[in-house]
Amino acid sequence: MQDASILPVLLAGGTGSRLWPLSRSLMPKQFIRLTGDQTMLQQTLQRAAGVNAQAPVVVCNEEHRFIVAEQARQADMALDRIMLEPFGRNTAPAVAMVAMQQRARNADPLLLVLPSDHLIDDDERFTTLIQQGAEAAADGQLVTFGVVPTGPETGFGYIEAGAPLSEGSNALAVSRFVEKPDQATAEQFLAAGNFYWNSGMFMFRASAYLEELRNNRPDIYEACERTVAAMPQDPEFDRVPAEVFEACPDESIDYAVMEHTQKAAVVPFDASWSDLGSWSALWEAEPRDEDDNVCIGDVVTHGTRNSYVRGESRLVAAVGMENAVIVETADAVLVANRDRVQDVKKVVEAIKNGDRTEHHAHARVFRPWGDYQSIDGGHRFQVKRITVKPGEKLSLQMHYHRAEHWVVVKGTAIVECNGEEKLLTENQSTYIPIGATHRLSNPGQVPLELVEVQSGAYVGEDDIVRFEDTYGRS
Repeated sequence: MQDASILPVLLAGGTGSRLWPLSRSLMPKQFIRLTGDQTMLQQTLQRAAGVNAQAPVVVCNEEHRFIVAEQARQADMALDRIMLEPFGRNTAPAVAMVAMQQRARNADPLLLVLPSDHLIDDDERFTTLIQQGAEAAADGQLVTFGVVPTGPETGFGYIEAGAPLSEGSNALAVSRFVEKPDQATAEQFLAAGNFYWNSGMFMFRASAYLEELRNNRPDIYEACERTVAAMPQDPEFDRVPAEVFEACPDESIDYAVMEHTQKAAVVPFDASWSDLGSWSALWEAEPRDEDDNVCIGDVVTHGTRNSYVRGESRLVAAVGMENAVIVETADAVLVANRDRVQDVKKVVEAIKNGDRTEHHAHARVFRPWGDYQSIDGGHRFQVKRITVKPGEKLSLQMHYHRAEHWVVVKGTAIVECNGEEKLLTENQSTYIPIGATHRLSNPGQVPLELVEVQSGAYVGEDDIVRFEDTYGRS
């Protein structure tokens, strides 16, 4: 059953709260263009393709399934499967379920486990290092890739390496895993020369991982077996059933397996790498001007140095700022000292606790059929700009608490309301009463754009009942 093929497993979960307000739970950092013209997920897909691997499996939250599919399509990258988790249970169960599915196919590939939100500038070096890891993984080792440290970083866990596995091998035996150290300990690790940052990238044969997981964490192994057995058949997605999966322990590969196995090996990873875990990390990764500023978008600075300034929807001007992070989006602005950006997640927590929505979604929200953007709102009303892609349609739905007025500003719409259809073109409008069963479609060749005015006692997104849906949401 063993083979030498490589199956990339891209982990695309997480909420990315440390890069708020650009990153939200509905659009975390792996789906955003942070550096370059591609999103972090698209960059990872392209990088994985360079190792001459199979089409990858992507593991993500159910809320992000259409974002993953669309971004893979835009990058012209074929996917083997998209596995949808109803909630996160960390990396150990996610990878176990992929391995078990491969076993069910009578396959035993080398699993290349990659976070989908890391920045690696040197793809050629990445490919070389992965090939080095594949040699050890094919021999039964569980390989992790340890980043060669560039400083005494206290924000990462460390891996202490021992001797090479064999003469001429680039893989080293793992002596121990170390939690995030204090400054003095990090400086000792750097001076020692045999400590590496724990990158969260792994490579091992599917069967070897499952064997070590069963030996060290049989509770996780058995929970994943039950979950995979209960997965419904779906031609597009592997849907993890919530009622079974909720019993699975929440654990990382490091804690569940790598810290206990006698087969752990580390390949020193000396390609340019960053986990982009904070705005400060993004400042370090981006090209800077003569004042050591990173300026993205419509930005004007005066007397500002060592700062990251980003404007997403309007002009941002920074005067006399030093060591600052300024990030503007359509509905929120972050201003922080660059040395305190790790505390951004505390702001996000305060927003959550304040019964607000800015942690969850942007003003512009993407859907499989297109997107909508909230442009105004108040007591008992909300105004949105809706864009429907050519050939797409919304679900057949109704609302208990709101009526809707639609005005077409571009393109052509087919509106179904209580069983009757009408065709609308630019400058035409229609009214959807409370309780009416309705659907909006774009039969044209160009995007349909319309303005929607909602009015009623409640205009929240959860006031929706779907009867039919092209995208499996009913």
